[in-house]
Amino acid sequence: MEFDEVVRRRRMVRSYDPDRPLPAEILDKIVRHGLRAPSAGFSQGWGFLVLTSQEDRDLYWSSTTENATSDWHGDWLTRMRNAPAIVVCLSNKSAYLDRYAQADKGWTDRDEKHWPVPYWDIDTGFAALLMHLTAVDEGLGSCFFGIPVETQQDFKDAFGVPAEFTPIGTLTIGYRATDKRSPSLKRGHRPVDEVVHHGRWAAAAE
Repeated sequence: MEFDEVVRRRRMVRSYDPDRPLPAEILDKIVRHGLRAPSAGFSQGWGFLVLTSQEDRDLYWSSTTENATSDWHGDWLTRMRNAPAIVVCLSNKSAYLDRYAQADKGWTDRDEKHWPVPYWDIDTGFAALLMHLTAVDEGLGSCFFGIPVETQQDFKDAFGVPAEFTPIGTLTIGYRATDKRSPSLKRGHRPVDEVVHHGRWAAAAE
């Protein structure tokens, strides 16, 4: 598939065919493409938890939803549970703080104040997007979504995730079933002129 077509077809898919398993070699390709993402200082401060067995997927859904105080029990969630693969994307801030305290980076400490934004989360997001686009290129559906704040520790405890890793989001992956369009799409894309600025954001004040 041409890259333009991959971008055009990209959607957040919430309905999956429960009768079509995901071949292991395709899932491996998807995850390996995520590892090609850029990272500041080549820190690679990320981790990916891949869940494919029914037992592990059930544990994921129970650990992330049972104690959720937000609306995590709707129709969309029922449809998402059919996804044959789940990839949880986690960032590791300490890997970046350690890397940039090394001699070739010039900082002499691990002070987080050096960082204008949390690149550990941004880079992990880059990796998630590469996986998402690879799934589309393979003719699959995929959706990226967060884990409720109030259940993140439940999830980490359930799967033995080390303390230094923070889940920034989850990808469901599988063959698409008939899906429902998100009502948010009715908002439409913002006009290019509202979001793209060339040369200056606005004219200088006189």
